[in-house]
Amino acid sequence: MKTRIAIALALATASGVALAQASSPTRAEVKAETKAAEKAGKLTPAGEGSPRENTPSTASTKTRAQRKAETIEARMKGELQPAGSTQKVDIATQKQPTTTARAARKAETKAANKAGQLTPAGEGPDAPKK
Repeated sequence: MKTRIAIALALATASGVALAQASSPTRAEVKAETKAAEKAGKLTPAGEGSPRENTPSTASTKTRAQRKAETIEARMKGELQPAGSTQKVDIATQKQPTTTARAARKAETKAANKAGQLTPAGEGPDAPKK
């Protein structure tokens, strides 16, 4: 009885493996598909998570001369944002008047330094690791 069960299991396993091998592509077929996808530019580069098919084109629709002319025109009208501060929040914060006098700020900073509450330069949470 045990031998009959063992033989039946062996036959079922062997037929399952044979069917799986018959339906899956060979190594040569997989290599050919990969080579064709590479030539067509459909492979995702190493390290990038999303496929390149869904990404929009980064090609410019304007010539360099057109971009330069627009920049010069915006500069003349005073529409260019200062470098490094293009966020609306930054600009709004800069336009607000200060609420404390310079002497008061200096006194607060001196008191915080004596109390050891200031973080030394280069040692904050965003500082580079050594």
